Amino acid sequence: MDFVWTSTVITILAFLLLYWGLNKWAFGPLFGVMEKRRQLVLEQMNTAESSRKQAEQALSDQKAALDQARKEAYEIIEQARTTSTKQADDIVQSAKSEASRLKDDAVKDIETEKDKAIAALRTEVGNISVQIASKIIEKQVDEKSQEQLVDQYLKEVGSK
Repeated sequence: MDFVWTSTVITILAFLLLYWGLNKWAFGPLFGVMEKRRQLVLEQMNTAESSRKQAEQALSDQKAALDQARKEAYEIIEQARTTSTKQADDIVQSAKSEASRLKDDAVKDIETEKDKAIAALRTEVGNISVQIASKIIEKQVDEKSQEQLVDQYLKEVGSK
């Protein structure tokens, strides 16, 4: 194998011509398409990252809203529990005061009826005493008769 230099020069010139042609008509558009593709991939990656951050933010917001809703629900339950306990205490207190008032009224009514009964009894005793005194005066009896009258009087008082 001999070295032919003209072949080598022609080959190098053909290669350079081919390289220049490819660079002008093939590599430029090919690199342009590749650059567009690279830009598209970068844009999609940025969009995906932005979407991921938005999703994380939305998830964080939803968790915060859920926590706030739970807190508000707990506060409402506690407020209802406190209100119901207070209302129950108020009802019990009202019932106790009403029972106390009714008891006091009943005691007053009993006292009034007792006073009326004592007054009626005094009137009756006074009437009976007058009757005994008038019987004693009418009869002017001896001691034995007087004892019988007193016993009779006590029996009448006891029966009434």
